[in-house]
Amino acid sequence: MQKVGGKMKWIPQDVETYLNAKEYVDTAVIPIYSVSVGGDMKQSAAMAEFITLLTSHLERQFTGRLLLFPPFTYLKVEKTEKVLGDLQIWEENIVNSEFKHIFYITTEIEWRTHENEVDGSLIWLPSLPLEQMSDSQKMEMIDSQVKQLLILFTQKWHENG
Repeated sequence: MQKVGGKMKWIPQDVETYLNAKEYVDTAVIPIYSVSVGGDMKQSAAMAEFITLLTSHLERQFTGRLLLFPPFTYLKVEKTEKVLGDLQIWEENIVNSEFKHIFYITTEIEWRTHENEVDGSLIWLPSLPLEQMSDSQKMEMIDSQVKQLLILFTQKWHENG
């Protein structure tokens, strides 16, 4: 397993740091991806790898401002209403914990049709095929995606105060 540097991930030390600096950490980031078994398994794993690398890199850029939650995962075959209902329960709990901003990040295009059904900001990105790339190419690609997200996050922070 790849070790990811930075702070404010879903591990005890970082959660403790968050609890001690709650007034500064106002943003929750939740990766979303589906799990497919069978023919789509490899594509499912590739999308998960992309989202994991992207959100870890994003979290490093915003240490002290955001908390990276564990990914919201679901089986691709599950009914949309159930998946959406489960995500809304996550959202309700996160909002009740005084996070002002919630960002969902996904490569699943279907989520674009449901972005009005969650209060947080749903960000859809096309999954990039990292499999054939060297580590340095992967990081370059992820870095350019994160730069775009930084602009989006900053806009949302200003909009929502």
